[in-house]
Amino acid sequence: MRTFNFSYRIIIIAVSVLFLVNSAYAQTPLTSPAHIGLVYPLSSNGKNAAAYTNHFSLHIIAGLSKAETGAAIAGISNIVKESSTGVLIAGISNHVGYTVHSGQIAGFMNQVKHDANGVQIAGFLNMAESMKGVQAAGFANLVSKDADGTQVAGFINKARNITQPQVAGFTNITHKGNVQVAGFFNKADEVHTQVAGFINIAKKVKGVQVAGFINIADSSECPIGLINIVKGGERQVSVSIDETTTLIGAFKSGGRTLYGILGAGYNLKNTATPMYALRIGIGAHLPLLSHFRLNVEGTNTFMTTFKGDGEYNRQTLGIYPAYRFGSRVEVFAGPTFNYLSTKHGLGEDLVSHYIWSEHVSNNRFRGGYIGAAGGVQVRL
Repeated sequence: MRTFNFSYRIIIIAVSVLFLVNSAYAQTPLTSPAHIGLVYPLSSNGKNAAAYTNHFSLHIIAGLSKAETGAAIAGISNIVKESSTGVLIAGISNHVGYTVHSGQIAGFMNQVKHDANGVQIAGFLNMAESMKGVQAAGFANLVSKDADGTQVAGFINKARNITQPQVAGFTNITHKGNVQVAGFFNKADEVHTQVAGFINIAKKVKGVQVAGFINIADSSECPIGLINIVKGGERQVSVSIDETTTLIGAFKSGGRTLYGILGAGYNLKNTATPMYALRIGIGAHLPLLSHFRLNVEGTNTFMTTFKGDGEYNRQTLGIYPAYRFGSRVEVFAGPTFNYLSTKHGLGEDLVSHYIWSEHVSNNRFRGGYIGAAGGVQVRL
């Protein structure tokens, strides 16, 4: 019982000291060196807490103030009606009316109605009208106007215009941006670089577009993807055959220089055990004369019988001089340099002469050889 009385007296003394200090600061209207409490209005600033500017705040549940100039710490939330020039740390959320000039750290959410200048770190969501600095969130960063900084989110980043990179686990969205890196999808009107696991969409791309599957743009000189739909670029369908007598029909699409390759076909040699082919790759058009150019292509060709009796995987670098008849039809042919890896002998006999070859463990064969390929393609 004596211990309880002693603790109670200590608390009474501490609160009394805070009231005395606040009274001393009354000469500077509505400014407090320290604001300590449980939740509004149970604090040292009482019912007038929303009118005070504090140098330090500590609340077990939630704190309310006009402004913060130092650190404000709350178990659940900090609510600042105007500005914060210090650090806000909350277990759940921080809310600021006008500006933040330092940092916000919250377990769930940071919200600034106007300007967030500094660092926002949240377990789930950061929101601001405009941002200058860094936003990092487990789920989303949302800026309704311009962002002069970097956004990193587990799912989505969104800003009207942004000057620094956007990095998201799923998608980035902006009107005008710098660099976008997303696990699935990027969208922008004007952007320098886009890198996405599946799809990029933009109007004007100044640098490079890299996508796991498809790039779409009005103008993009360097799209790298299996399918590239560029308004000012090229789209072609081709039919080709190589030294293994594998016939491939392919769709080639991209800008004026880089293009992607996606094709499928059939091996004509081994009719007893049909082998079906899938080809993916990237190529480059190198202009030489008005109707003559060099097409350089790096491709990967997979073949299977769909019976589970082996593997065939071939990487090829092809150099194809190409001549265009009129404006649409182009014929091409040239040498290829190939690295082949097979399992259980599938397709090993399609080539008789190897520069080098070896049989390794697990019934695998590896070899390198020089071949040739040629075909015709039509511009769409």
